[in-house]
Amino acid sequence: MTFTNRIRQLGFGVLLLLLCPIALALVAIPDLSHRVTDLTATLTQQQISALENKLAAIEAKQGSQLAVLIVSTTQPEAIEQYSIRVAEAWKIGRKKIDDGVILIAAKDDRKLRIEVGYGLEGAIPDAIAKRVISETITPYFKAGDFAGGIDAGVMQLAQLIAGESLPPPTAQNRNTQQDDGRFMLILIAGVLAGWFLSAIFGRTLGGAFAALGSGTIAGLILGFGFSIIMGLIVFFIVGIHQSSGRGWSSGGFGGGGFGGGGS
Repeated sequence: MTFTNRIRQLGFGVLLLLLCPIALALVAIPDLSHRVTDLTATLTQQQISALENKLAAIEAKQGSQLAVLIVSTTQPEAIEQYSIRVAEAWKIGRKKIDDGVILIAAKDDRKLRIEVGYGLEGAIPDAIAKRVISETITPYFKAGDFAGGIDAGVMQLAQLIAGESLPPPTAQNRNTQQDDGRFMLILIAGVLAGWFLSAIFGRTLGGAFAALGSGTIAGLILGFGFSIIMGLIVFFIVGIHQSSGRGWSSGGFGGGGFGGGGS
């Protein structure tokens, strides 16, 4: 190794040491557990609930997902850099549609930012996002009405989204809910039938009969993939763990990729 290479490596190491404290000092990204996340206790619980309900109604009607984040500061980052990290972590919006929007307010910094998914950049370009902030939200904030400003901004964003041609949410959501409901009904019926059959044929054989029957029904109603899953679950509950007293529940929340920017 030449002397020059050693100097370069030493310099790179020193640079990393200098950058580490900065990286450690970055404001953490909160978990996405609600549509409204207020880390400053600026909004009352009633105001948060009202905003949550409006955002849920927008998603149910239009499909697009909107989220609000209030932090004290984004320093040492500019709000633009912080909002990109939030968008990459939260990934709101429908998959392959990318119709998520995040409104971020840094209260102590007096900064606002609207991050817009790629699928909504036509409806909410940077120039429009700036106008929503400057003309709609900021006047409320200057008057000390943070809830009113966020509410007004959210409603204007909803109007802009409504003018964009996006896939409707109703058919997909309805099909998913129907499939979930049918799956649970078949599962419950299969387990009950399995317990009855196990009393006649024994646990293993009764579980096998119940798994075969419920799997066949699931395949006819929901598709072949559900048939295999249903059969395995019923057999596991009835044929293997009937006497263990164990159970489980599962669920999930899906979202699409997120990208783009606002101002």
